[in-house]
Amino acid sequence: MNEFLLIILAYLIGSIPTSIWVSKYFFNIDIRDYGSGNAGATNTFRILGAKWGTFVMIVDMLKGVVATSLYILVPFYMGVSNEWERTNFMIGLGLAAVAGHIFPIWAGFKGGKGVATLFGMAIAIQPLVAICCVAVFVFVLYLTRFVSLSSILAGVAFMVFILFIFNEKETLYRVFAVLVALMVVLTHQKNISRIIKGTESKVPILKFRDNRKKRKH
Repeated sequence: MNEFLLIILAYLIGSIPTSIWVSKYFFNIDIRDYGSGNAGATNTFRILGAKWGTFVMIVDMLKGVVATSLYILVPFYMGVSNEWERTNFMIGLGLAAVAGHIFPIWAGFKGGKGVATLFGMAIAIQPLVAICCVAVFVFVLYLTRFVSLSSILAGVAFMVFILFIFNEKETLYRVFAVLVALMVVLTHQKNISRIIKGTESKVPILKFRDNRKKRKH
């Protein structure tokens, strides 16, 4: 299949507005009219709760995995000797999916921030690095209950893992890792400001832990 057509398909997959469809079908609202106005997992956690926030996050990650894995439809990229070309094409497919998530054609080009889809892309390209980033995300979320802060630190961790710990040799992938960290920080500037001011909303998870702490006091 033509690479250009696969890039378009990856964009269309990324454009699936999970949180918007969930909010409209199950709650008869548009998630973008509430909270931060963002059509992503973080705002879904905040408005619809942990159950649906988790669902949206998983689906948005799967969008990145599926879109990035479209390279298997081109026999050329299946050869061991074509690893460099395959990685570059996978990055292109993944970025198309992320662009679709941020600017979804199915939802008026107003979507989310693309973090979950980026993680899905990383899972498809470098699973071990992705697992490490997910671990960072979960750990920070457990400590703080800020999905935004968890996403930011996981994005920065992705860059650190690629550049220093795993020392990835592919130049384009190293550049991509830096861009991911920058993008995650830049797209979460409002969240960072709210965290500093103490007005950032915490997701409704681990309430049993908070209640137990209150009882102790």
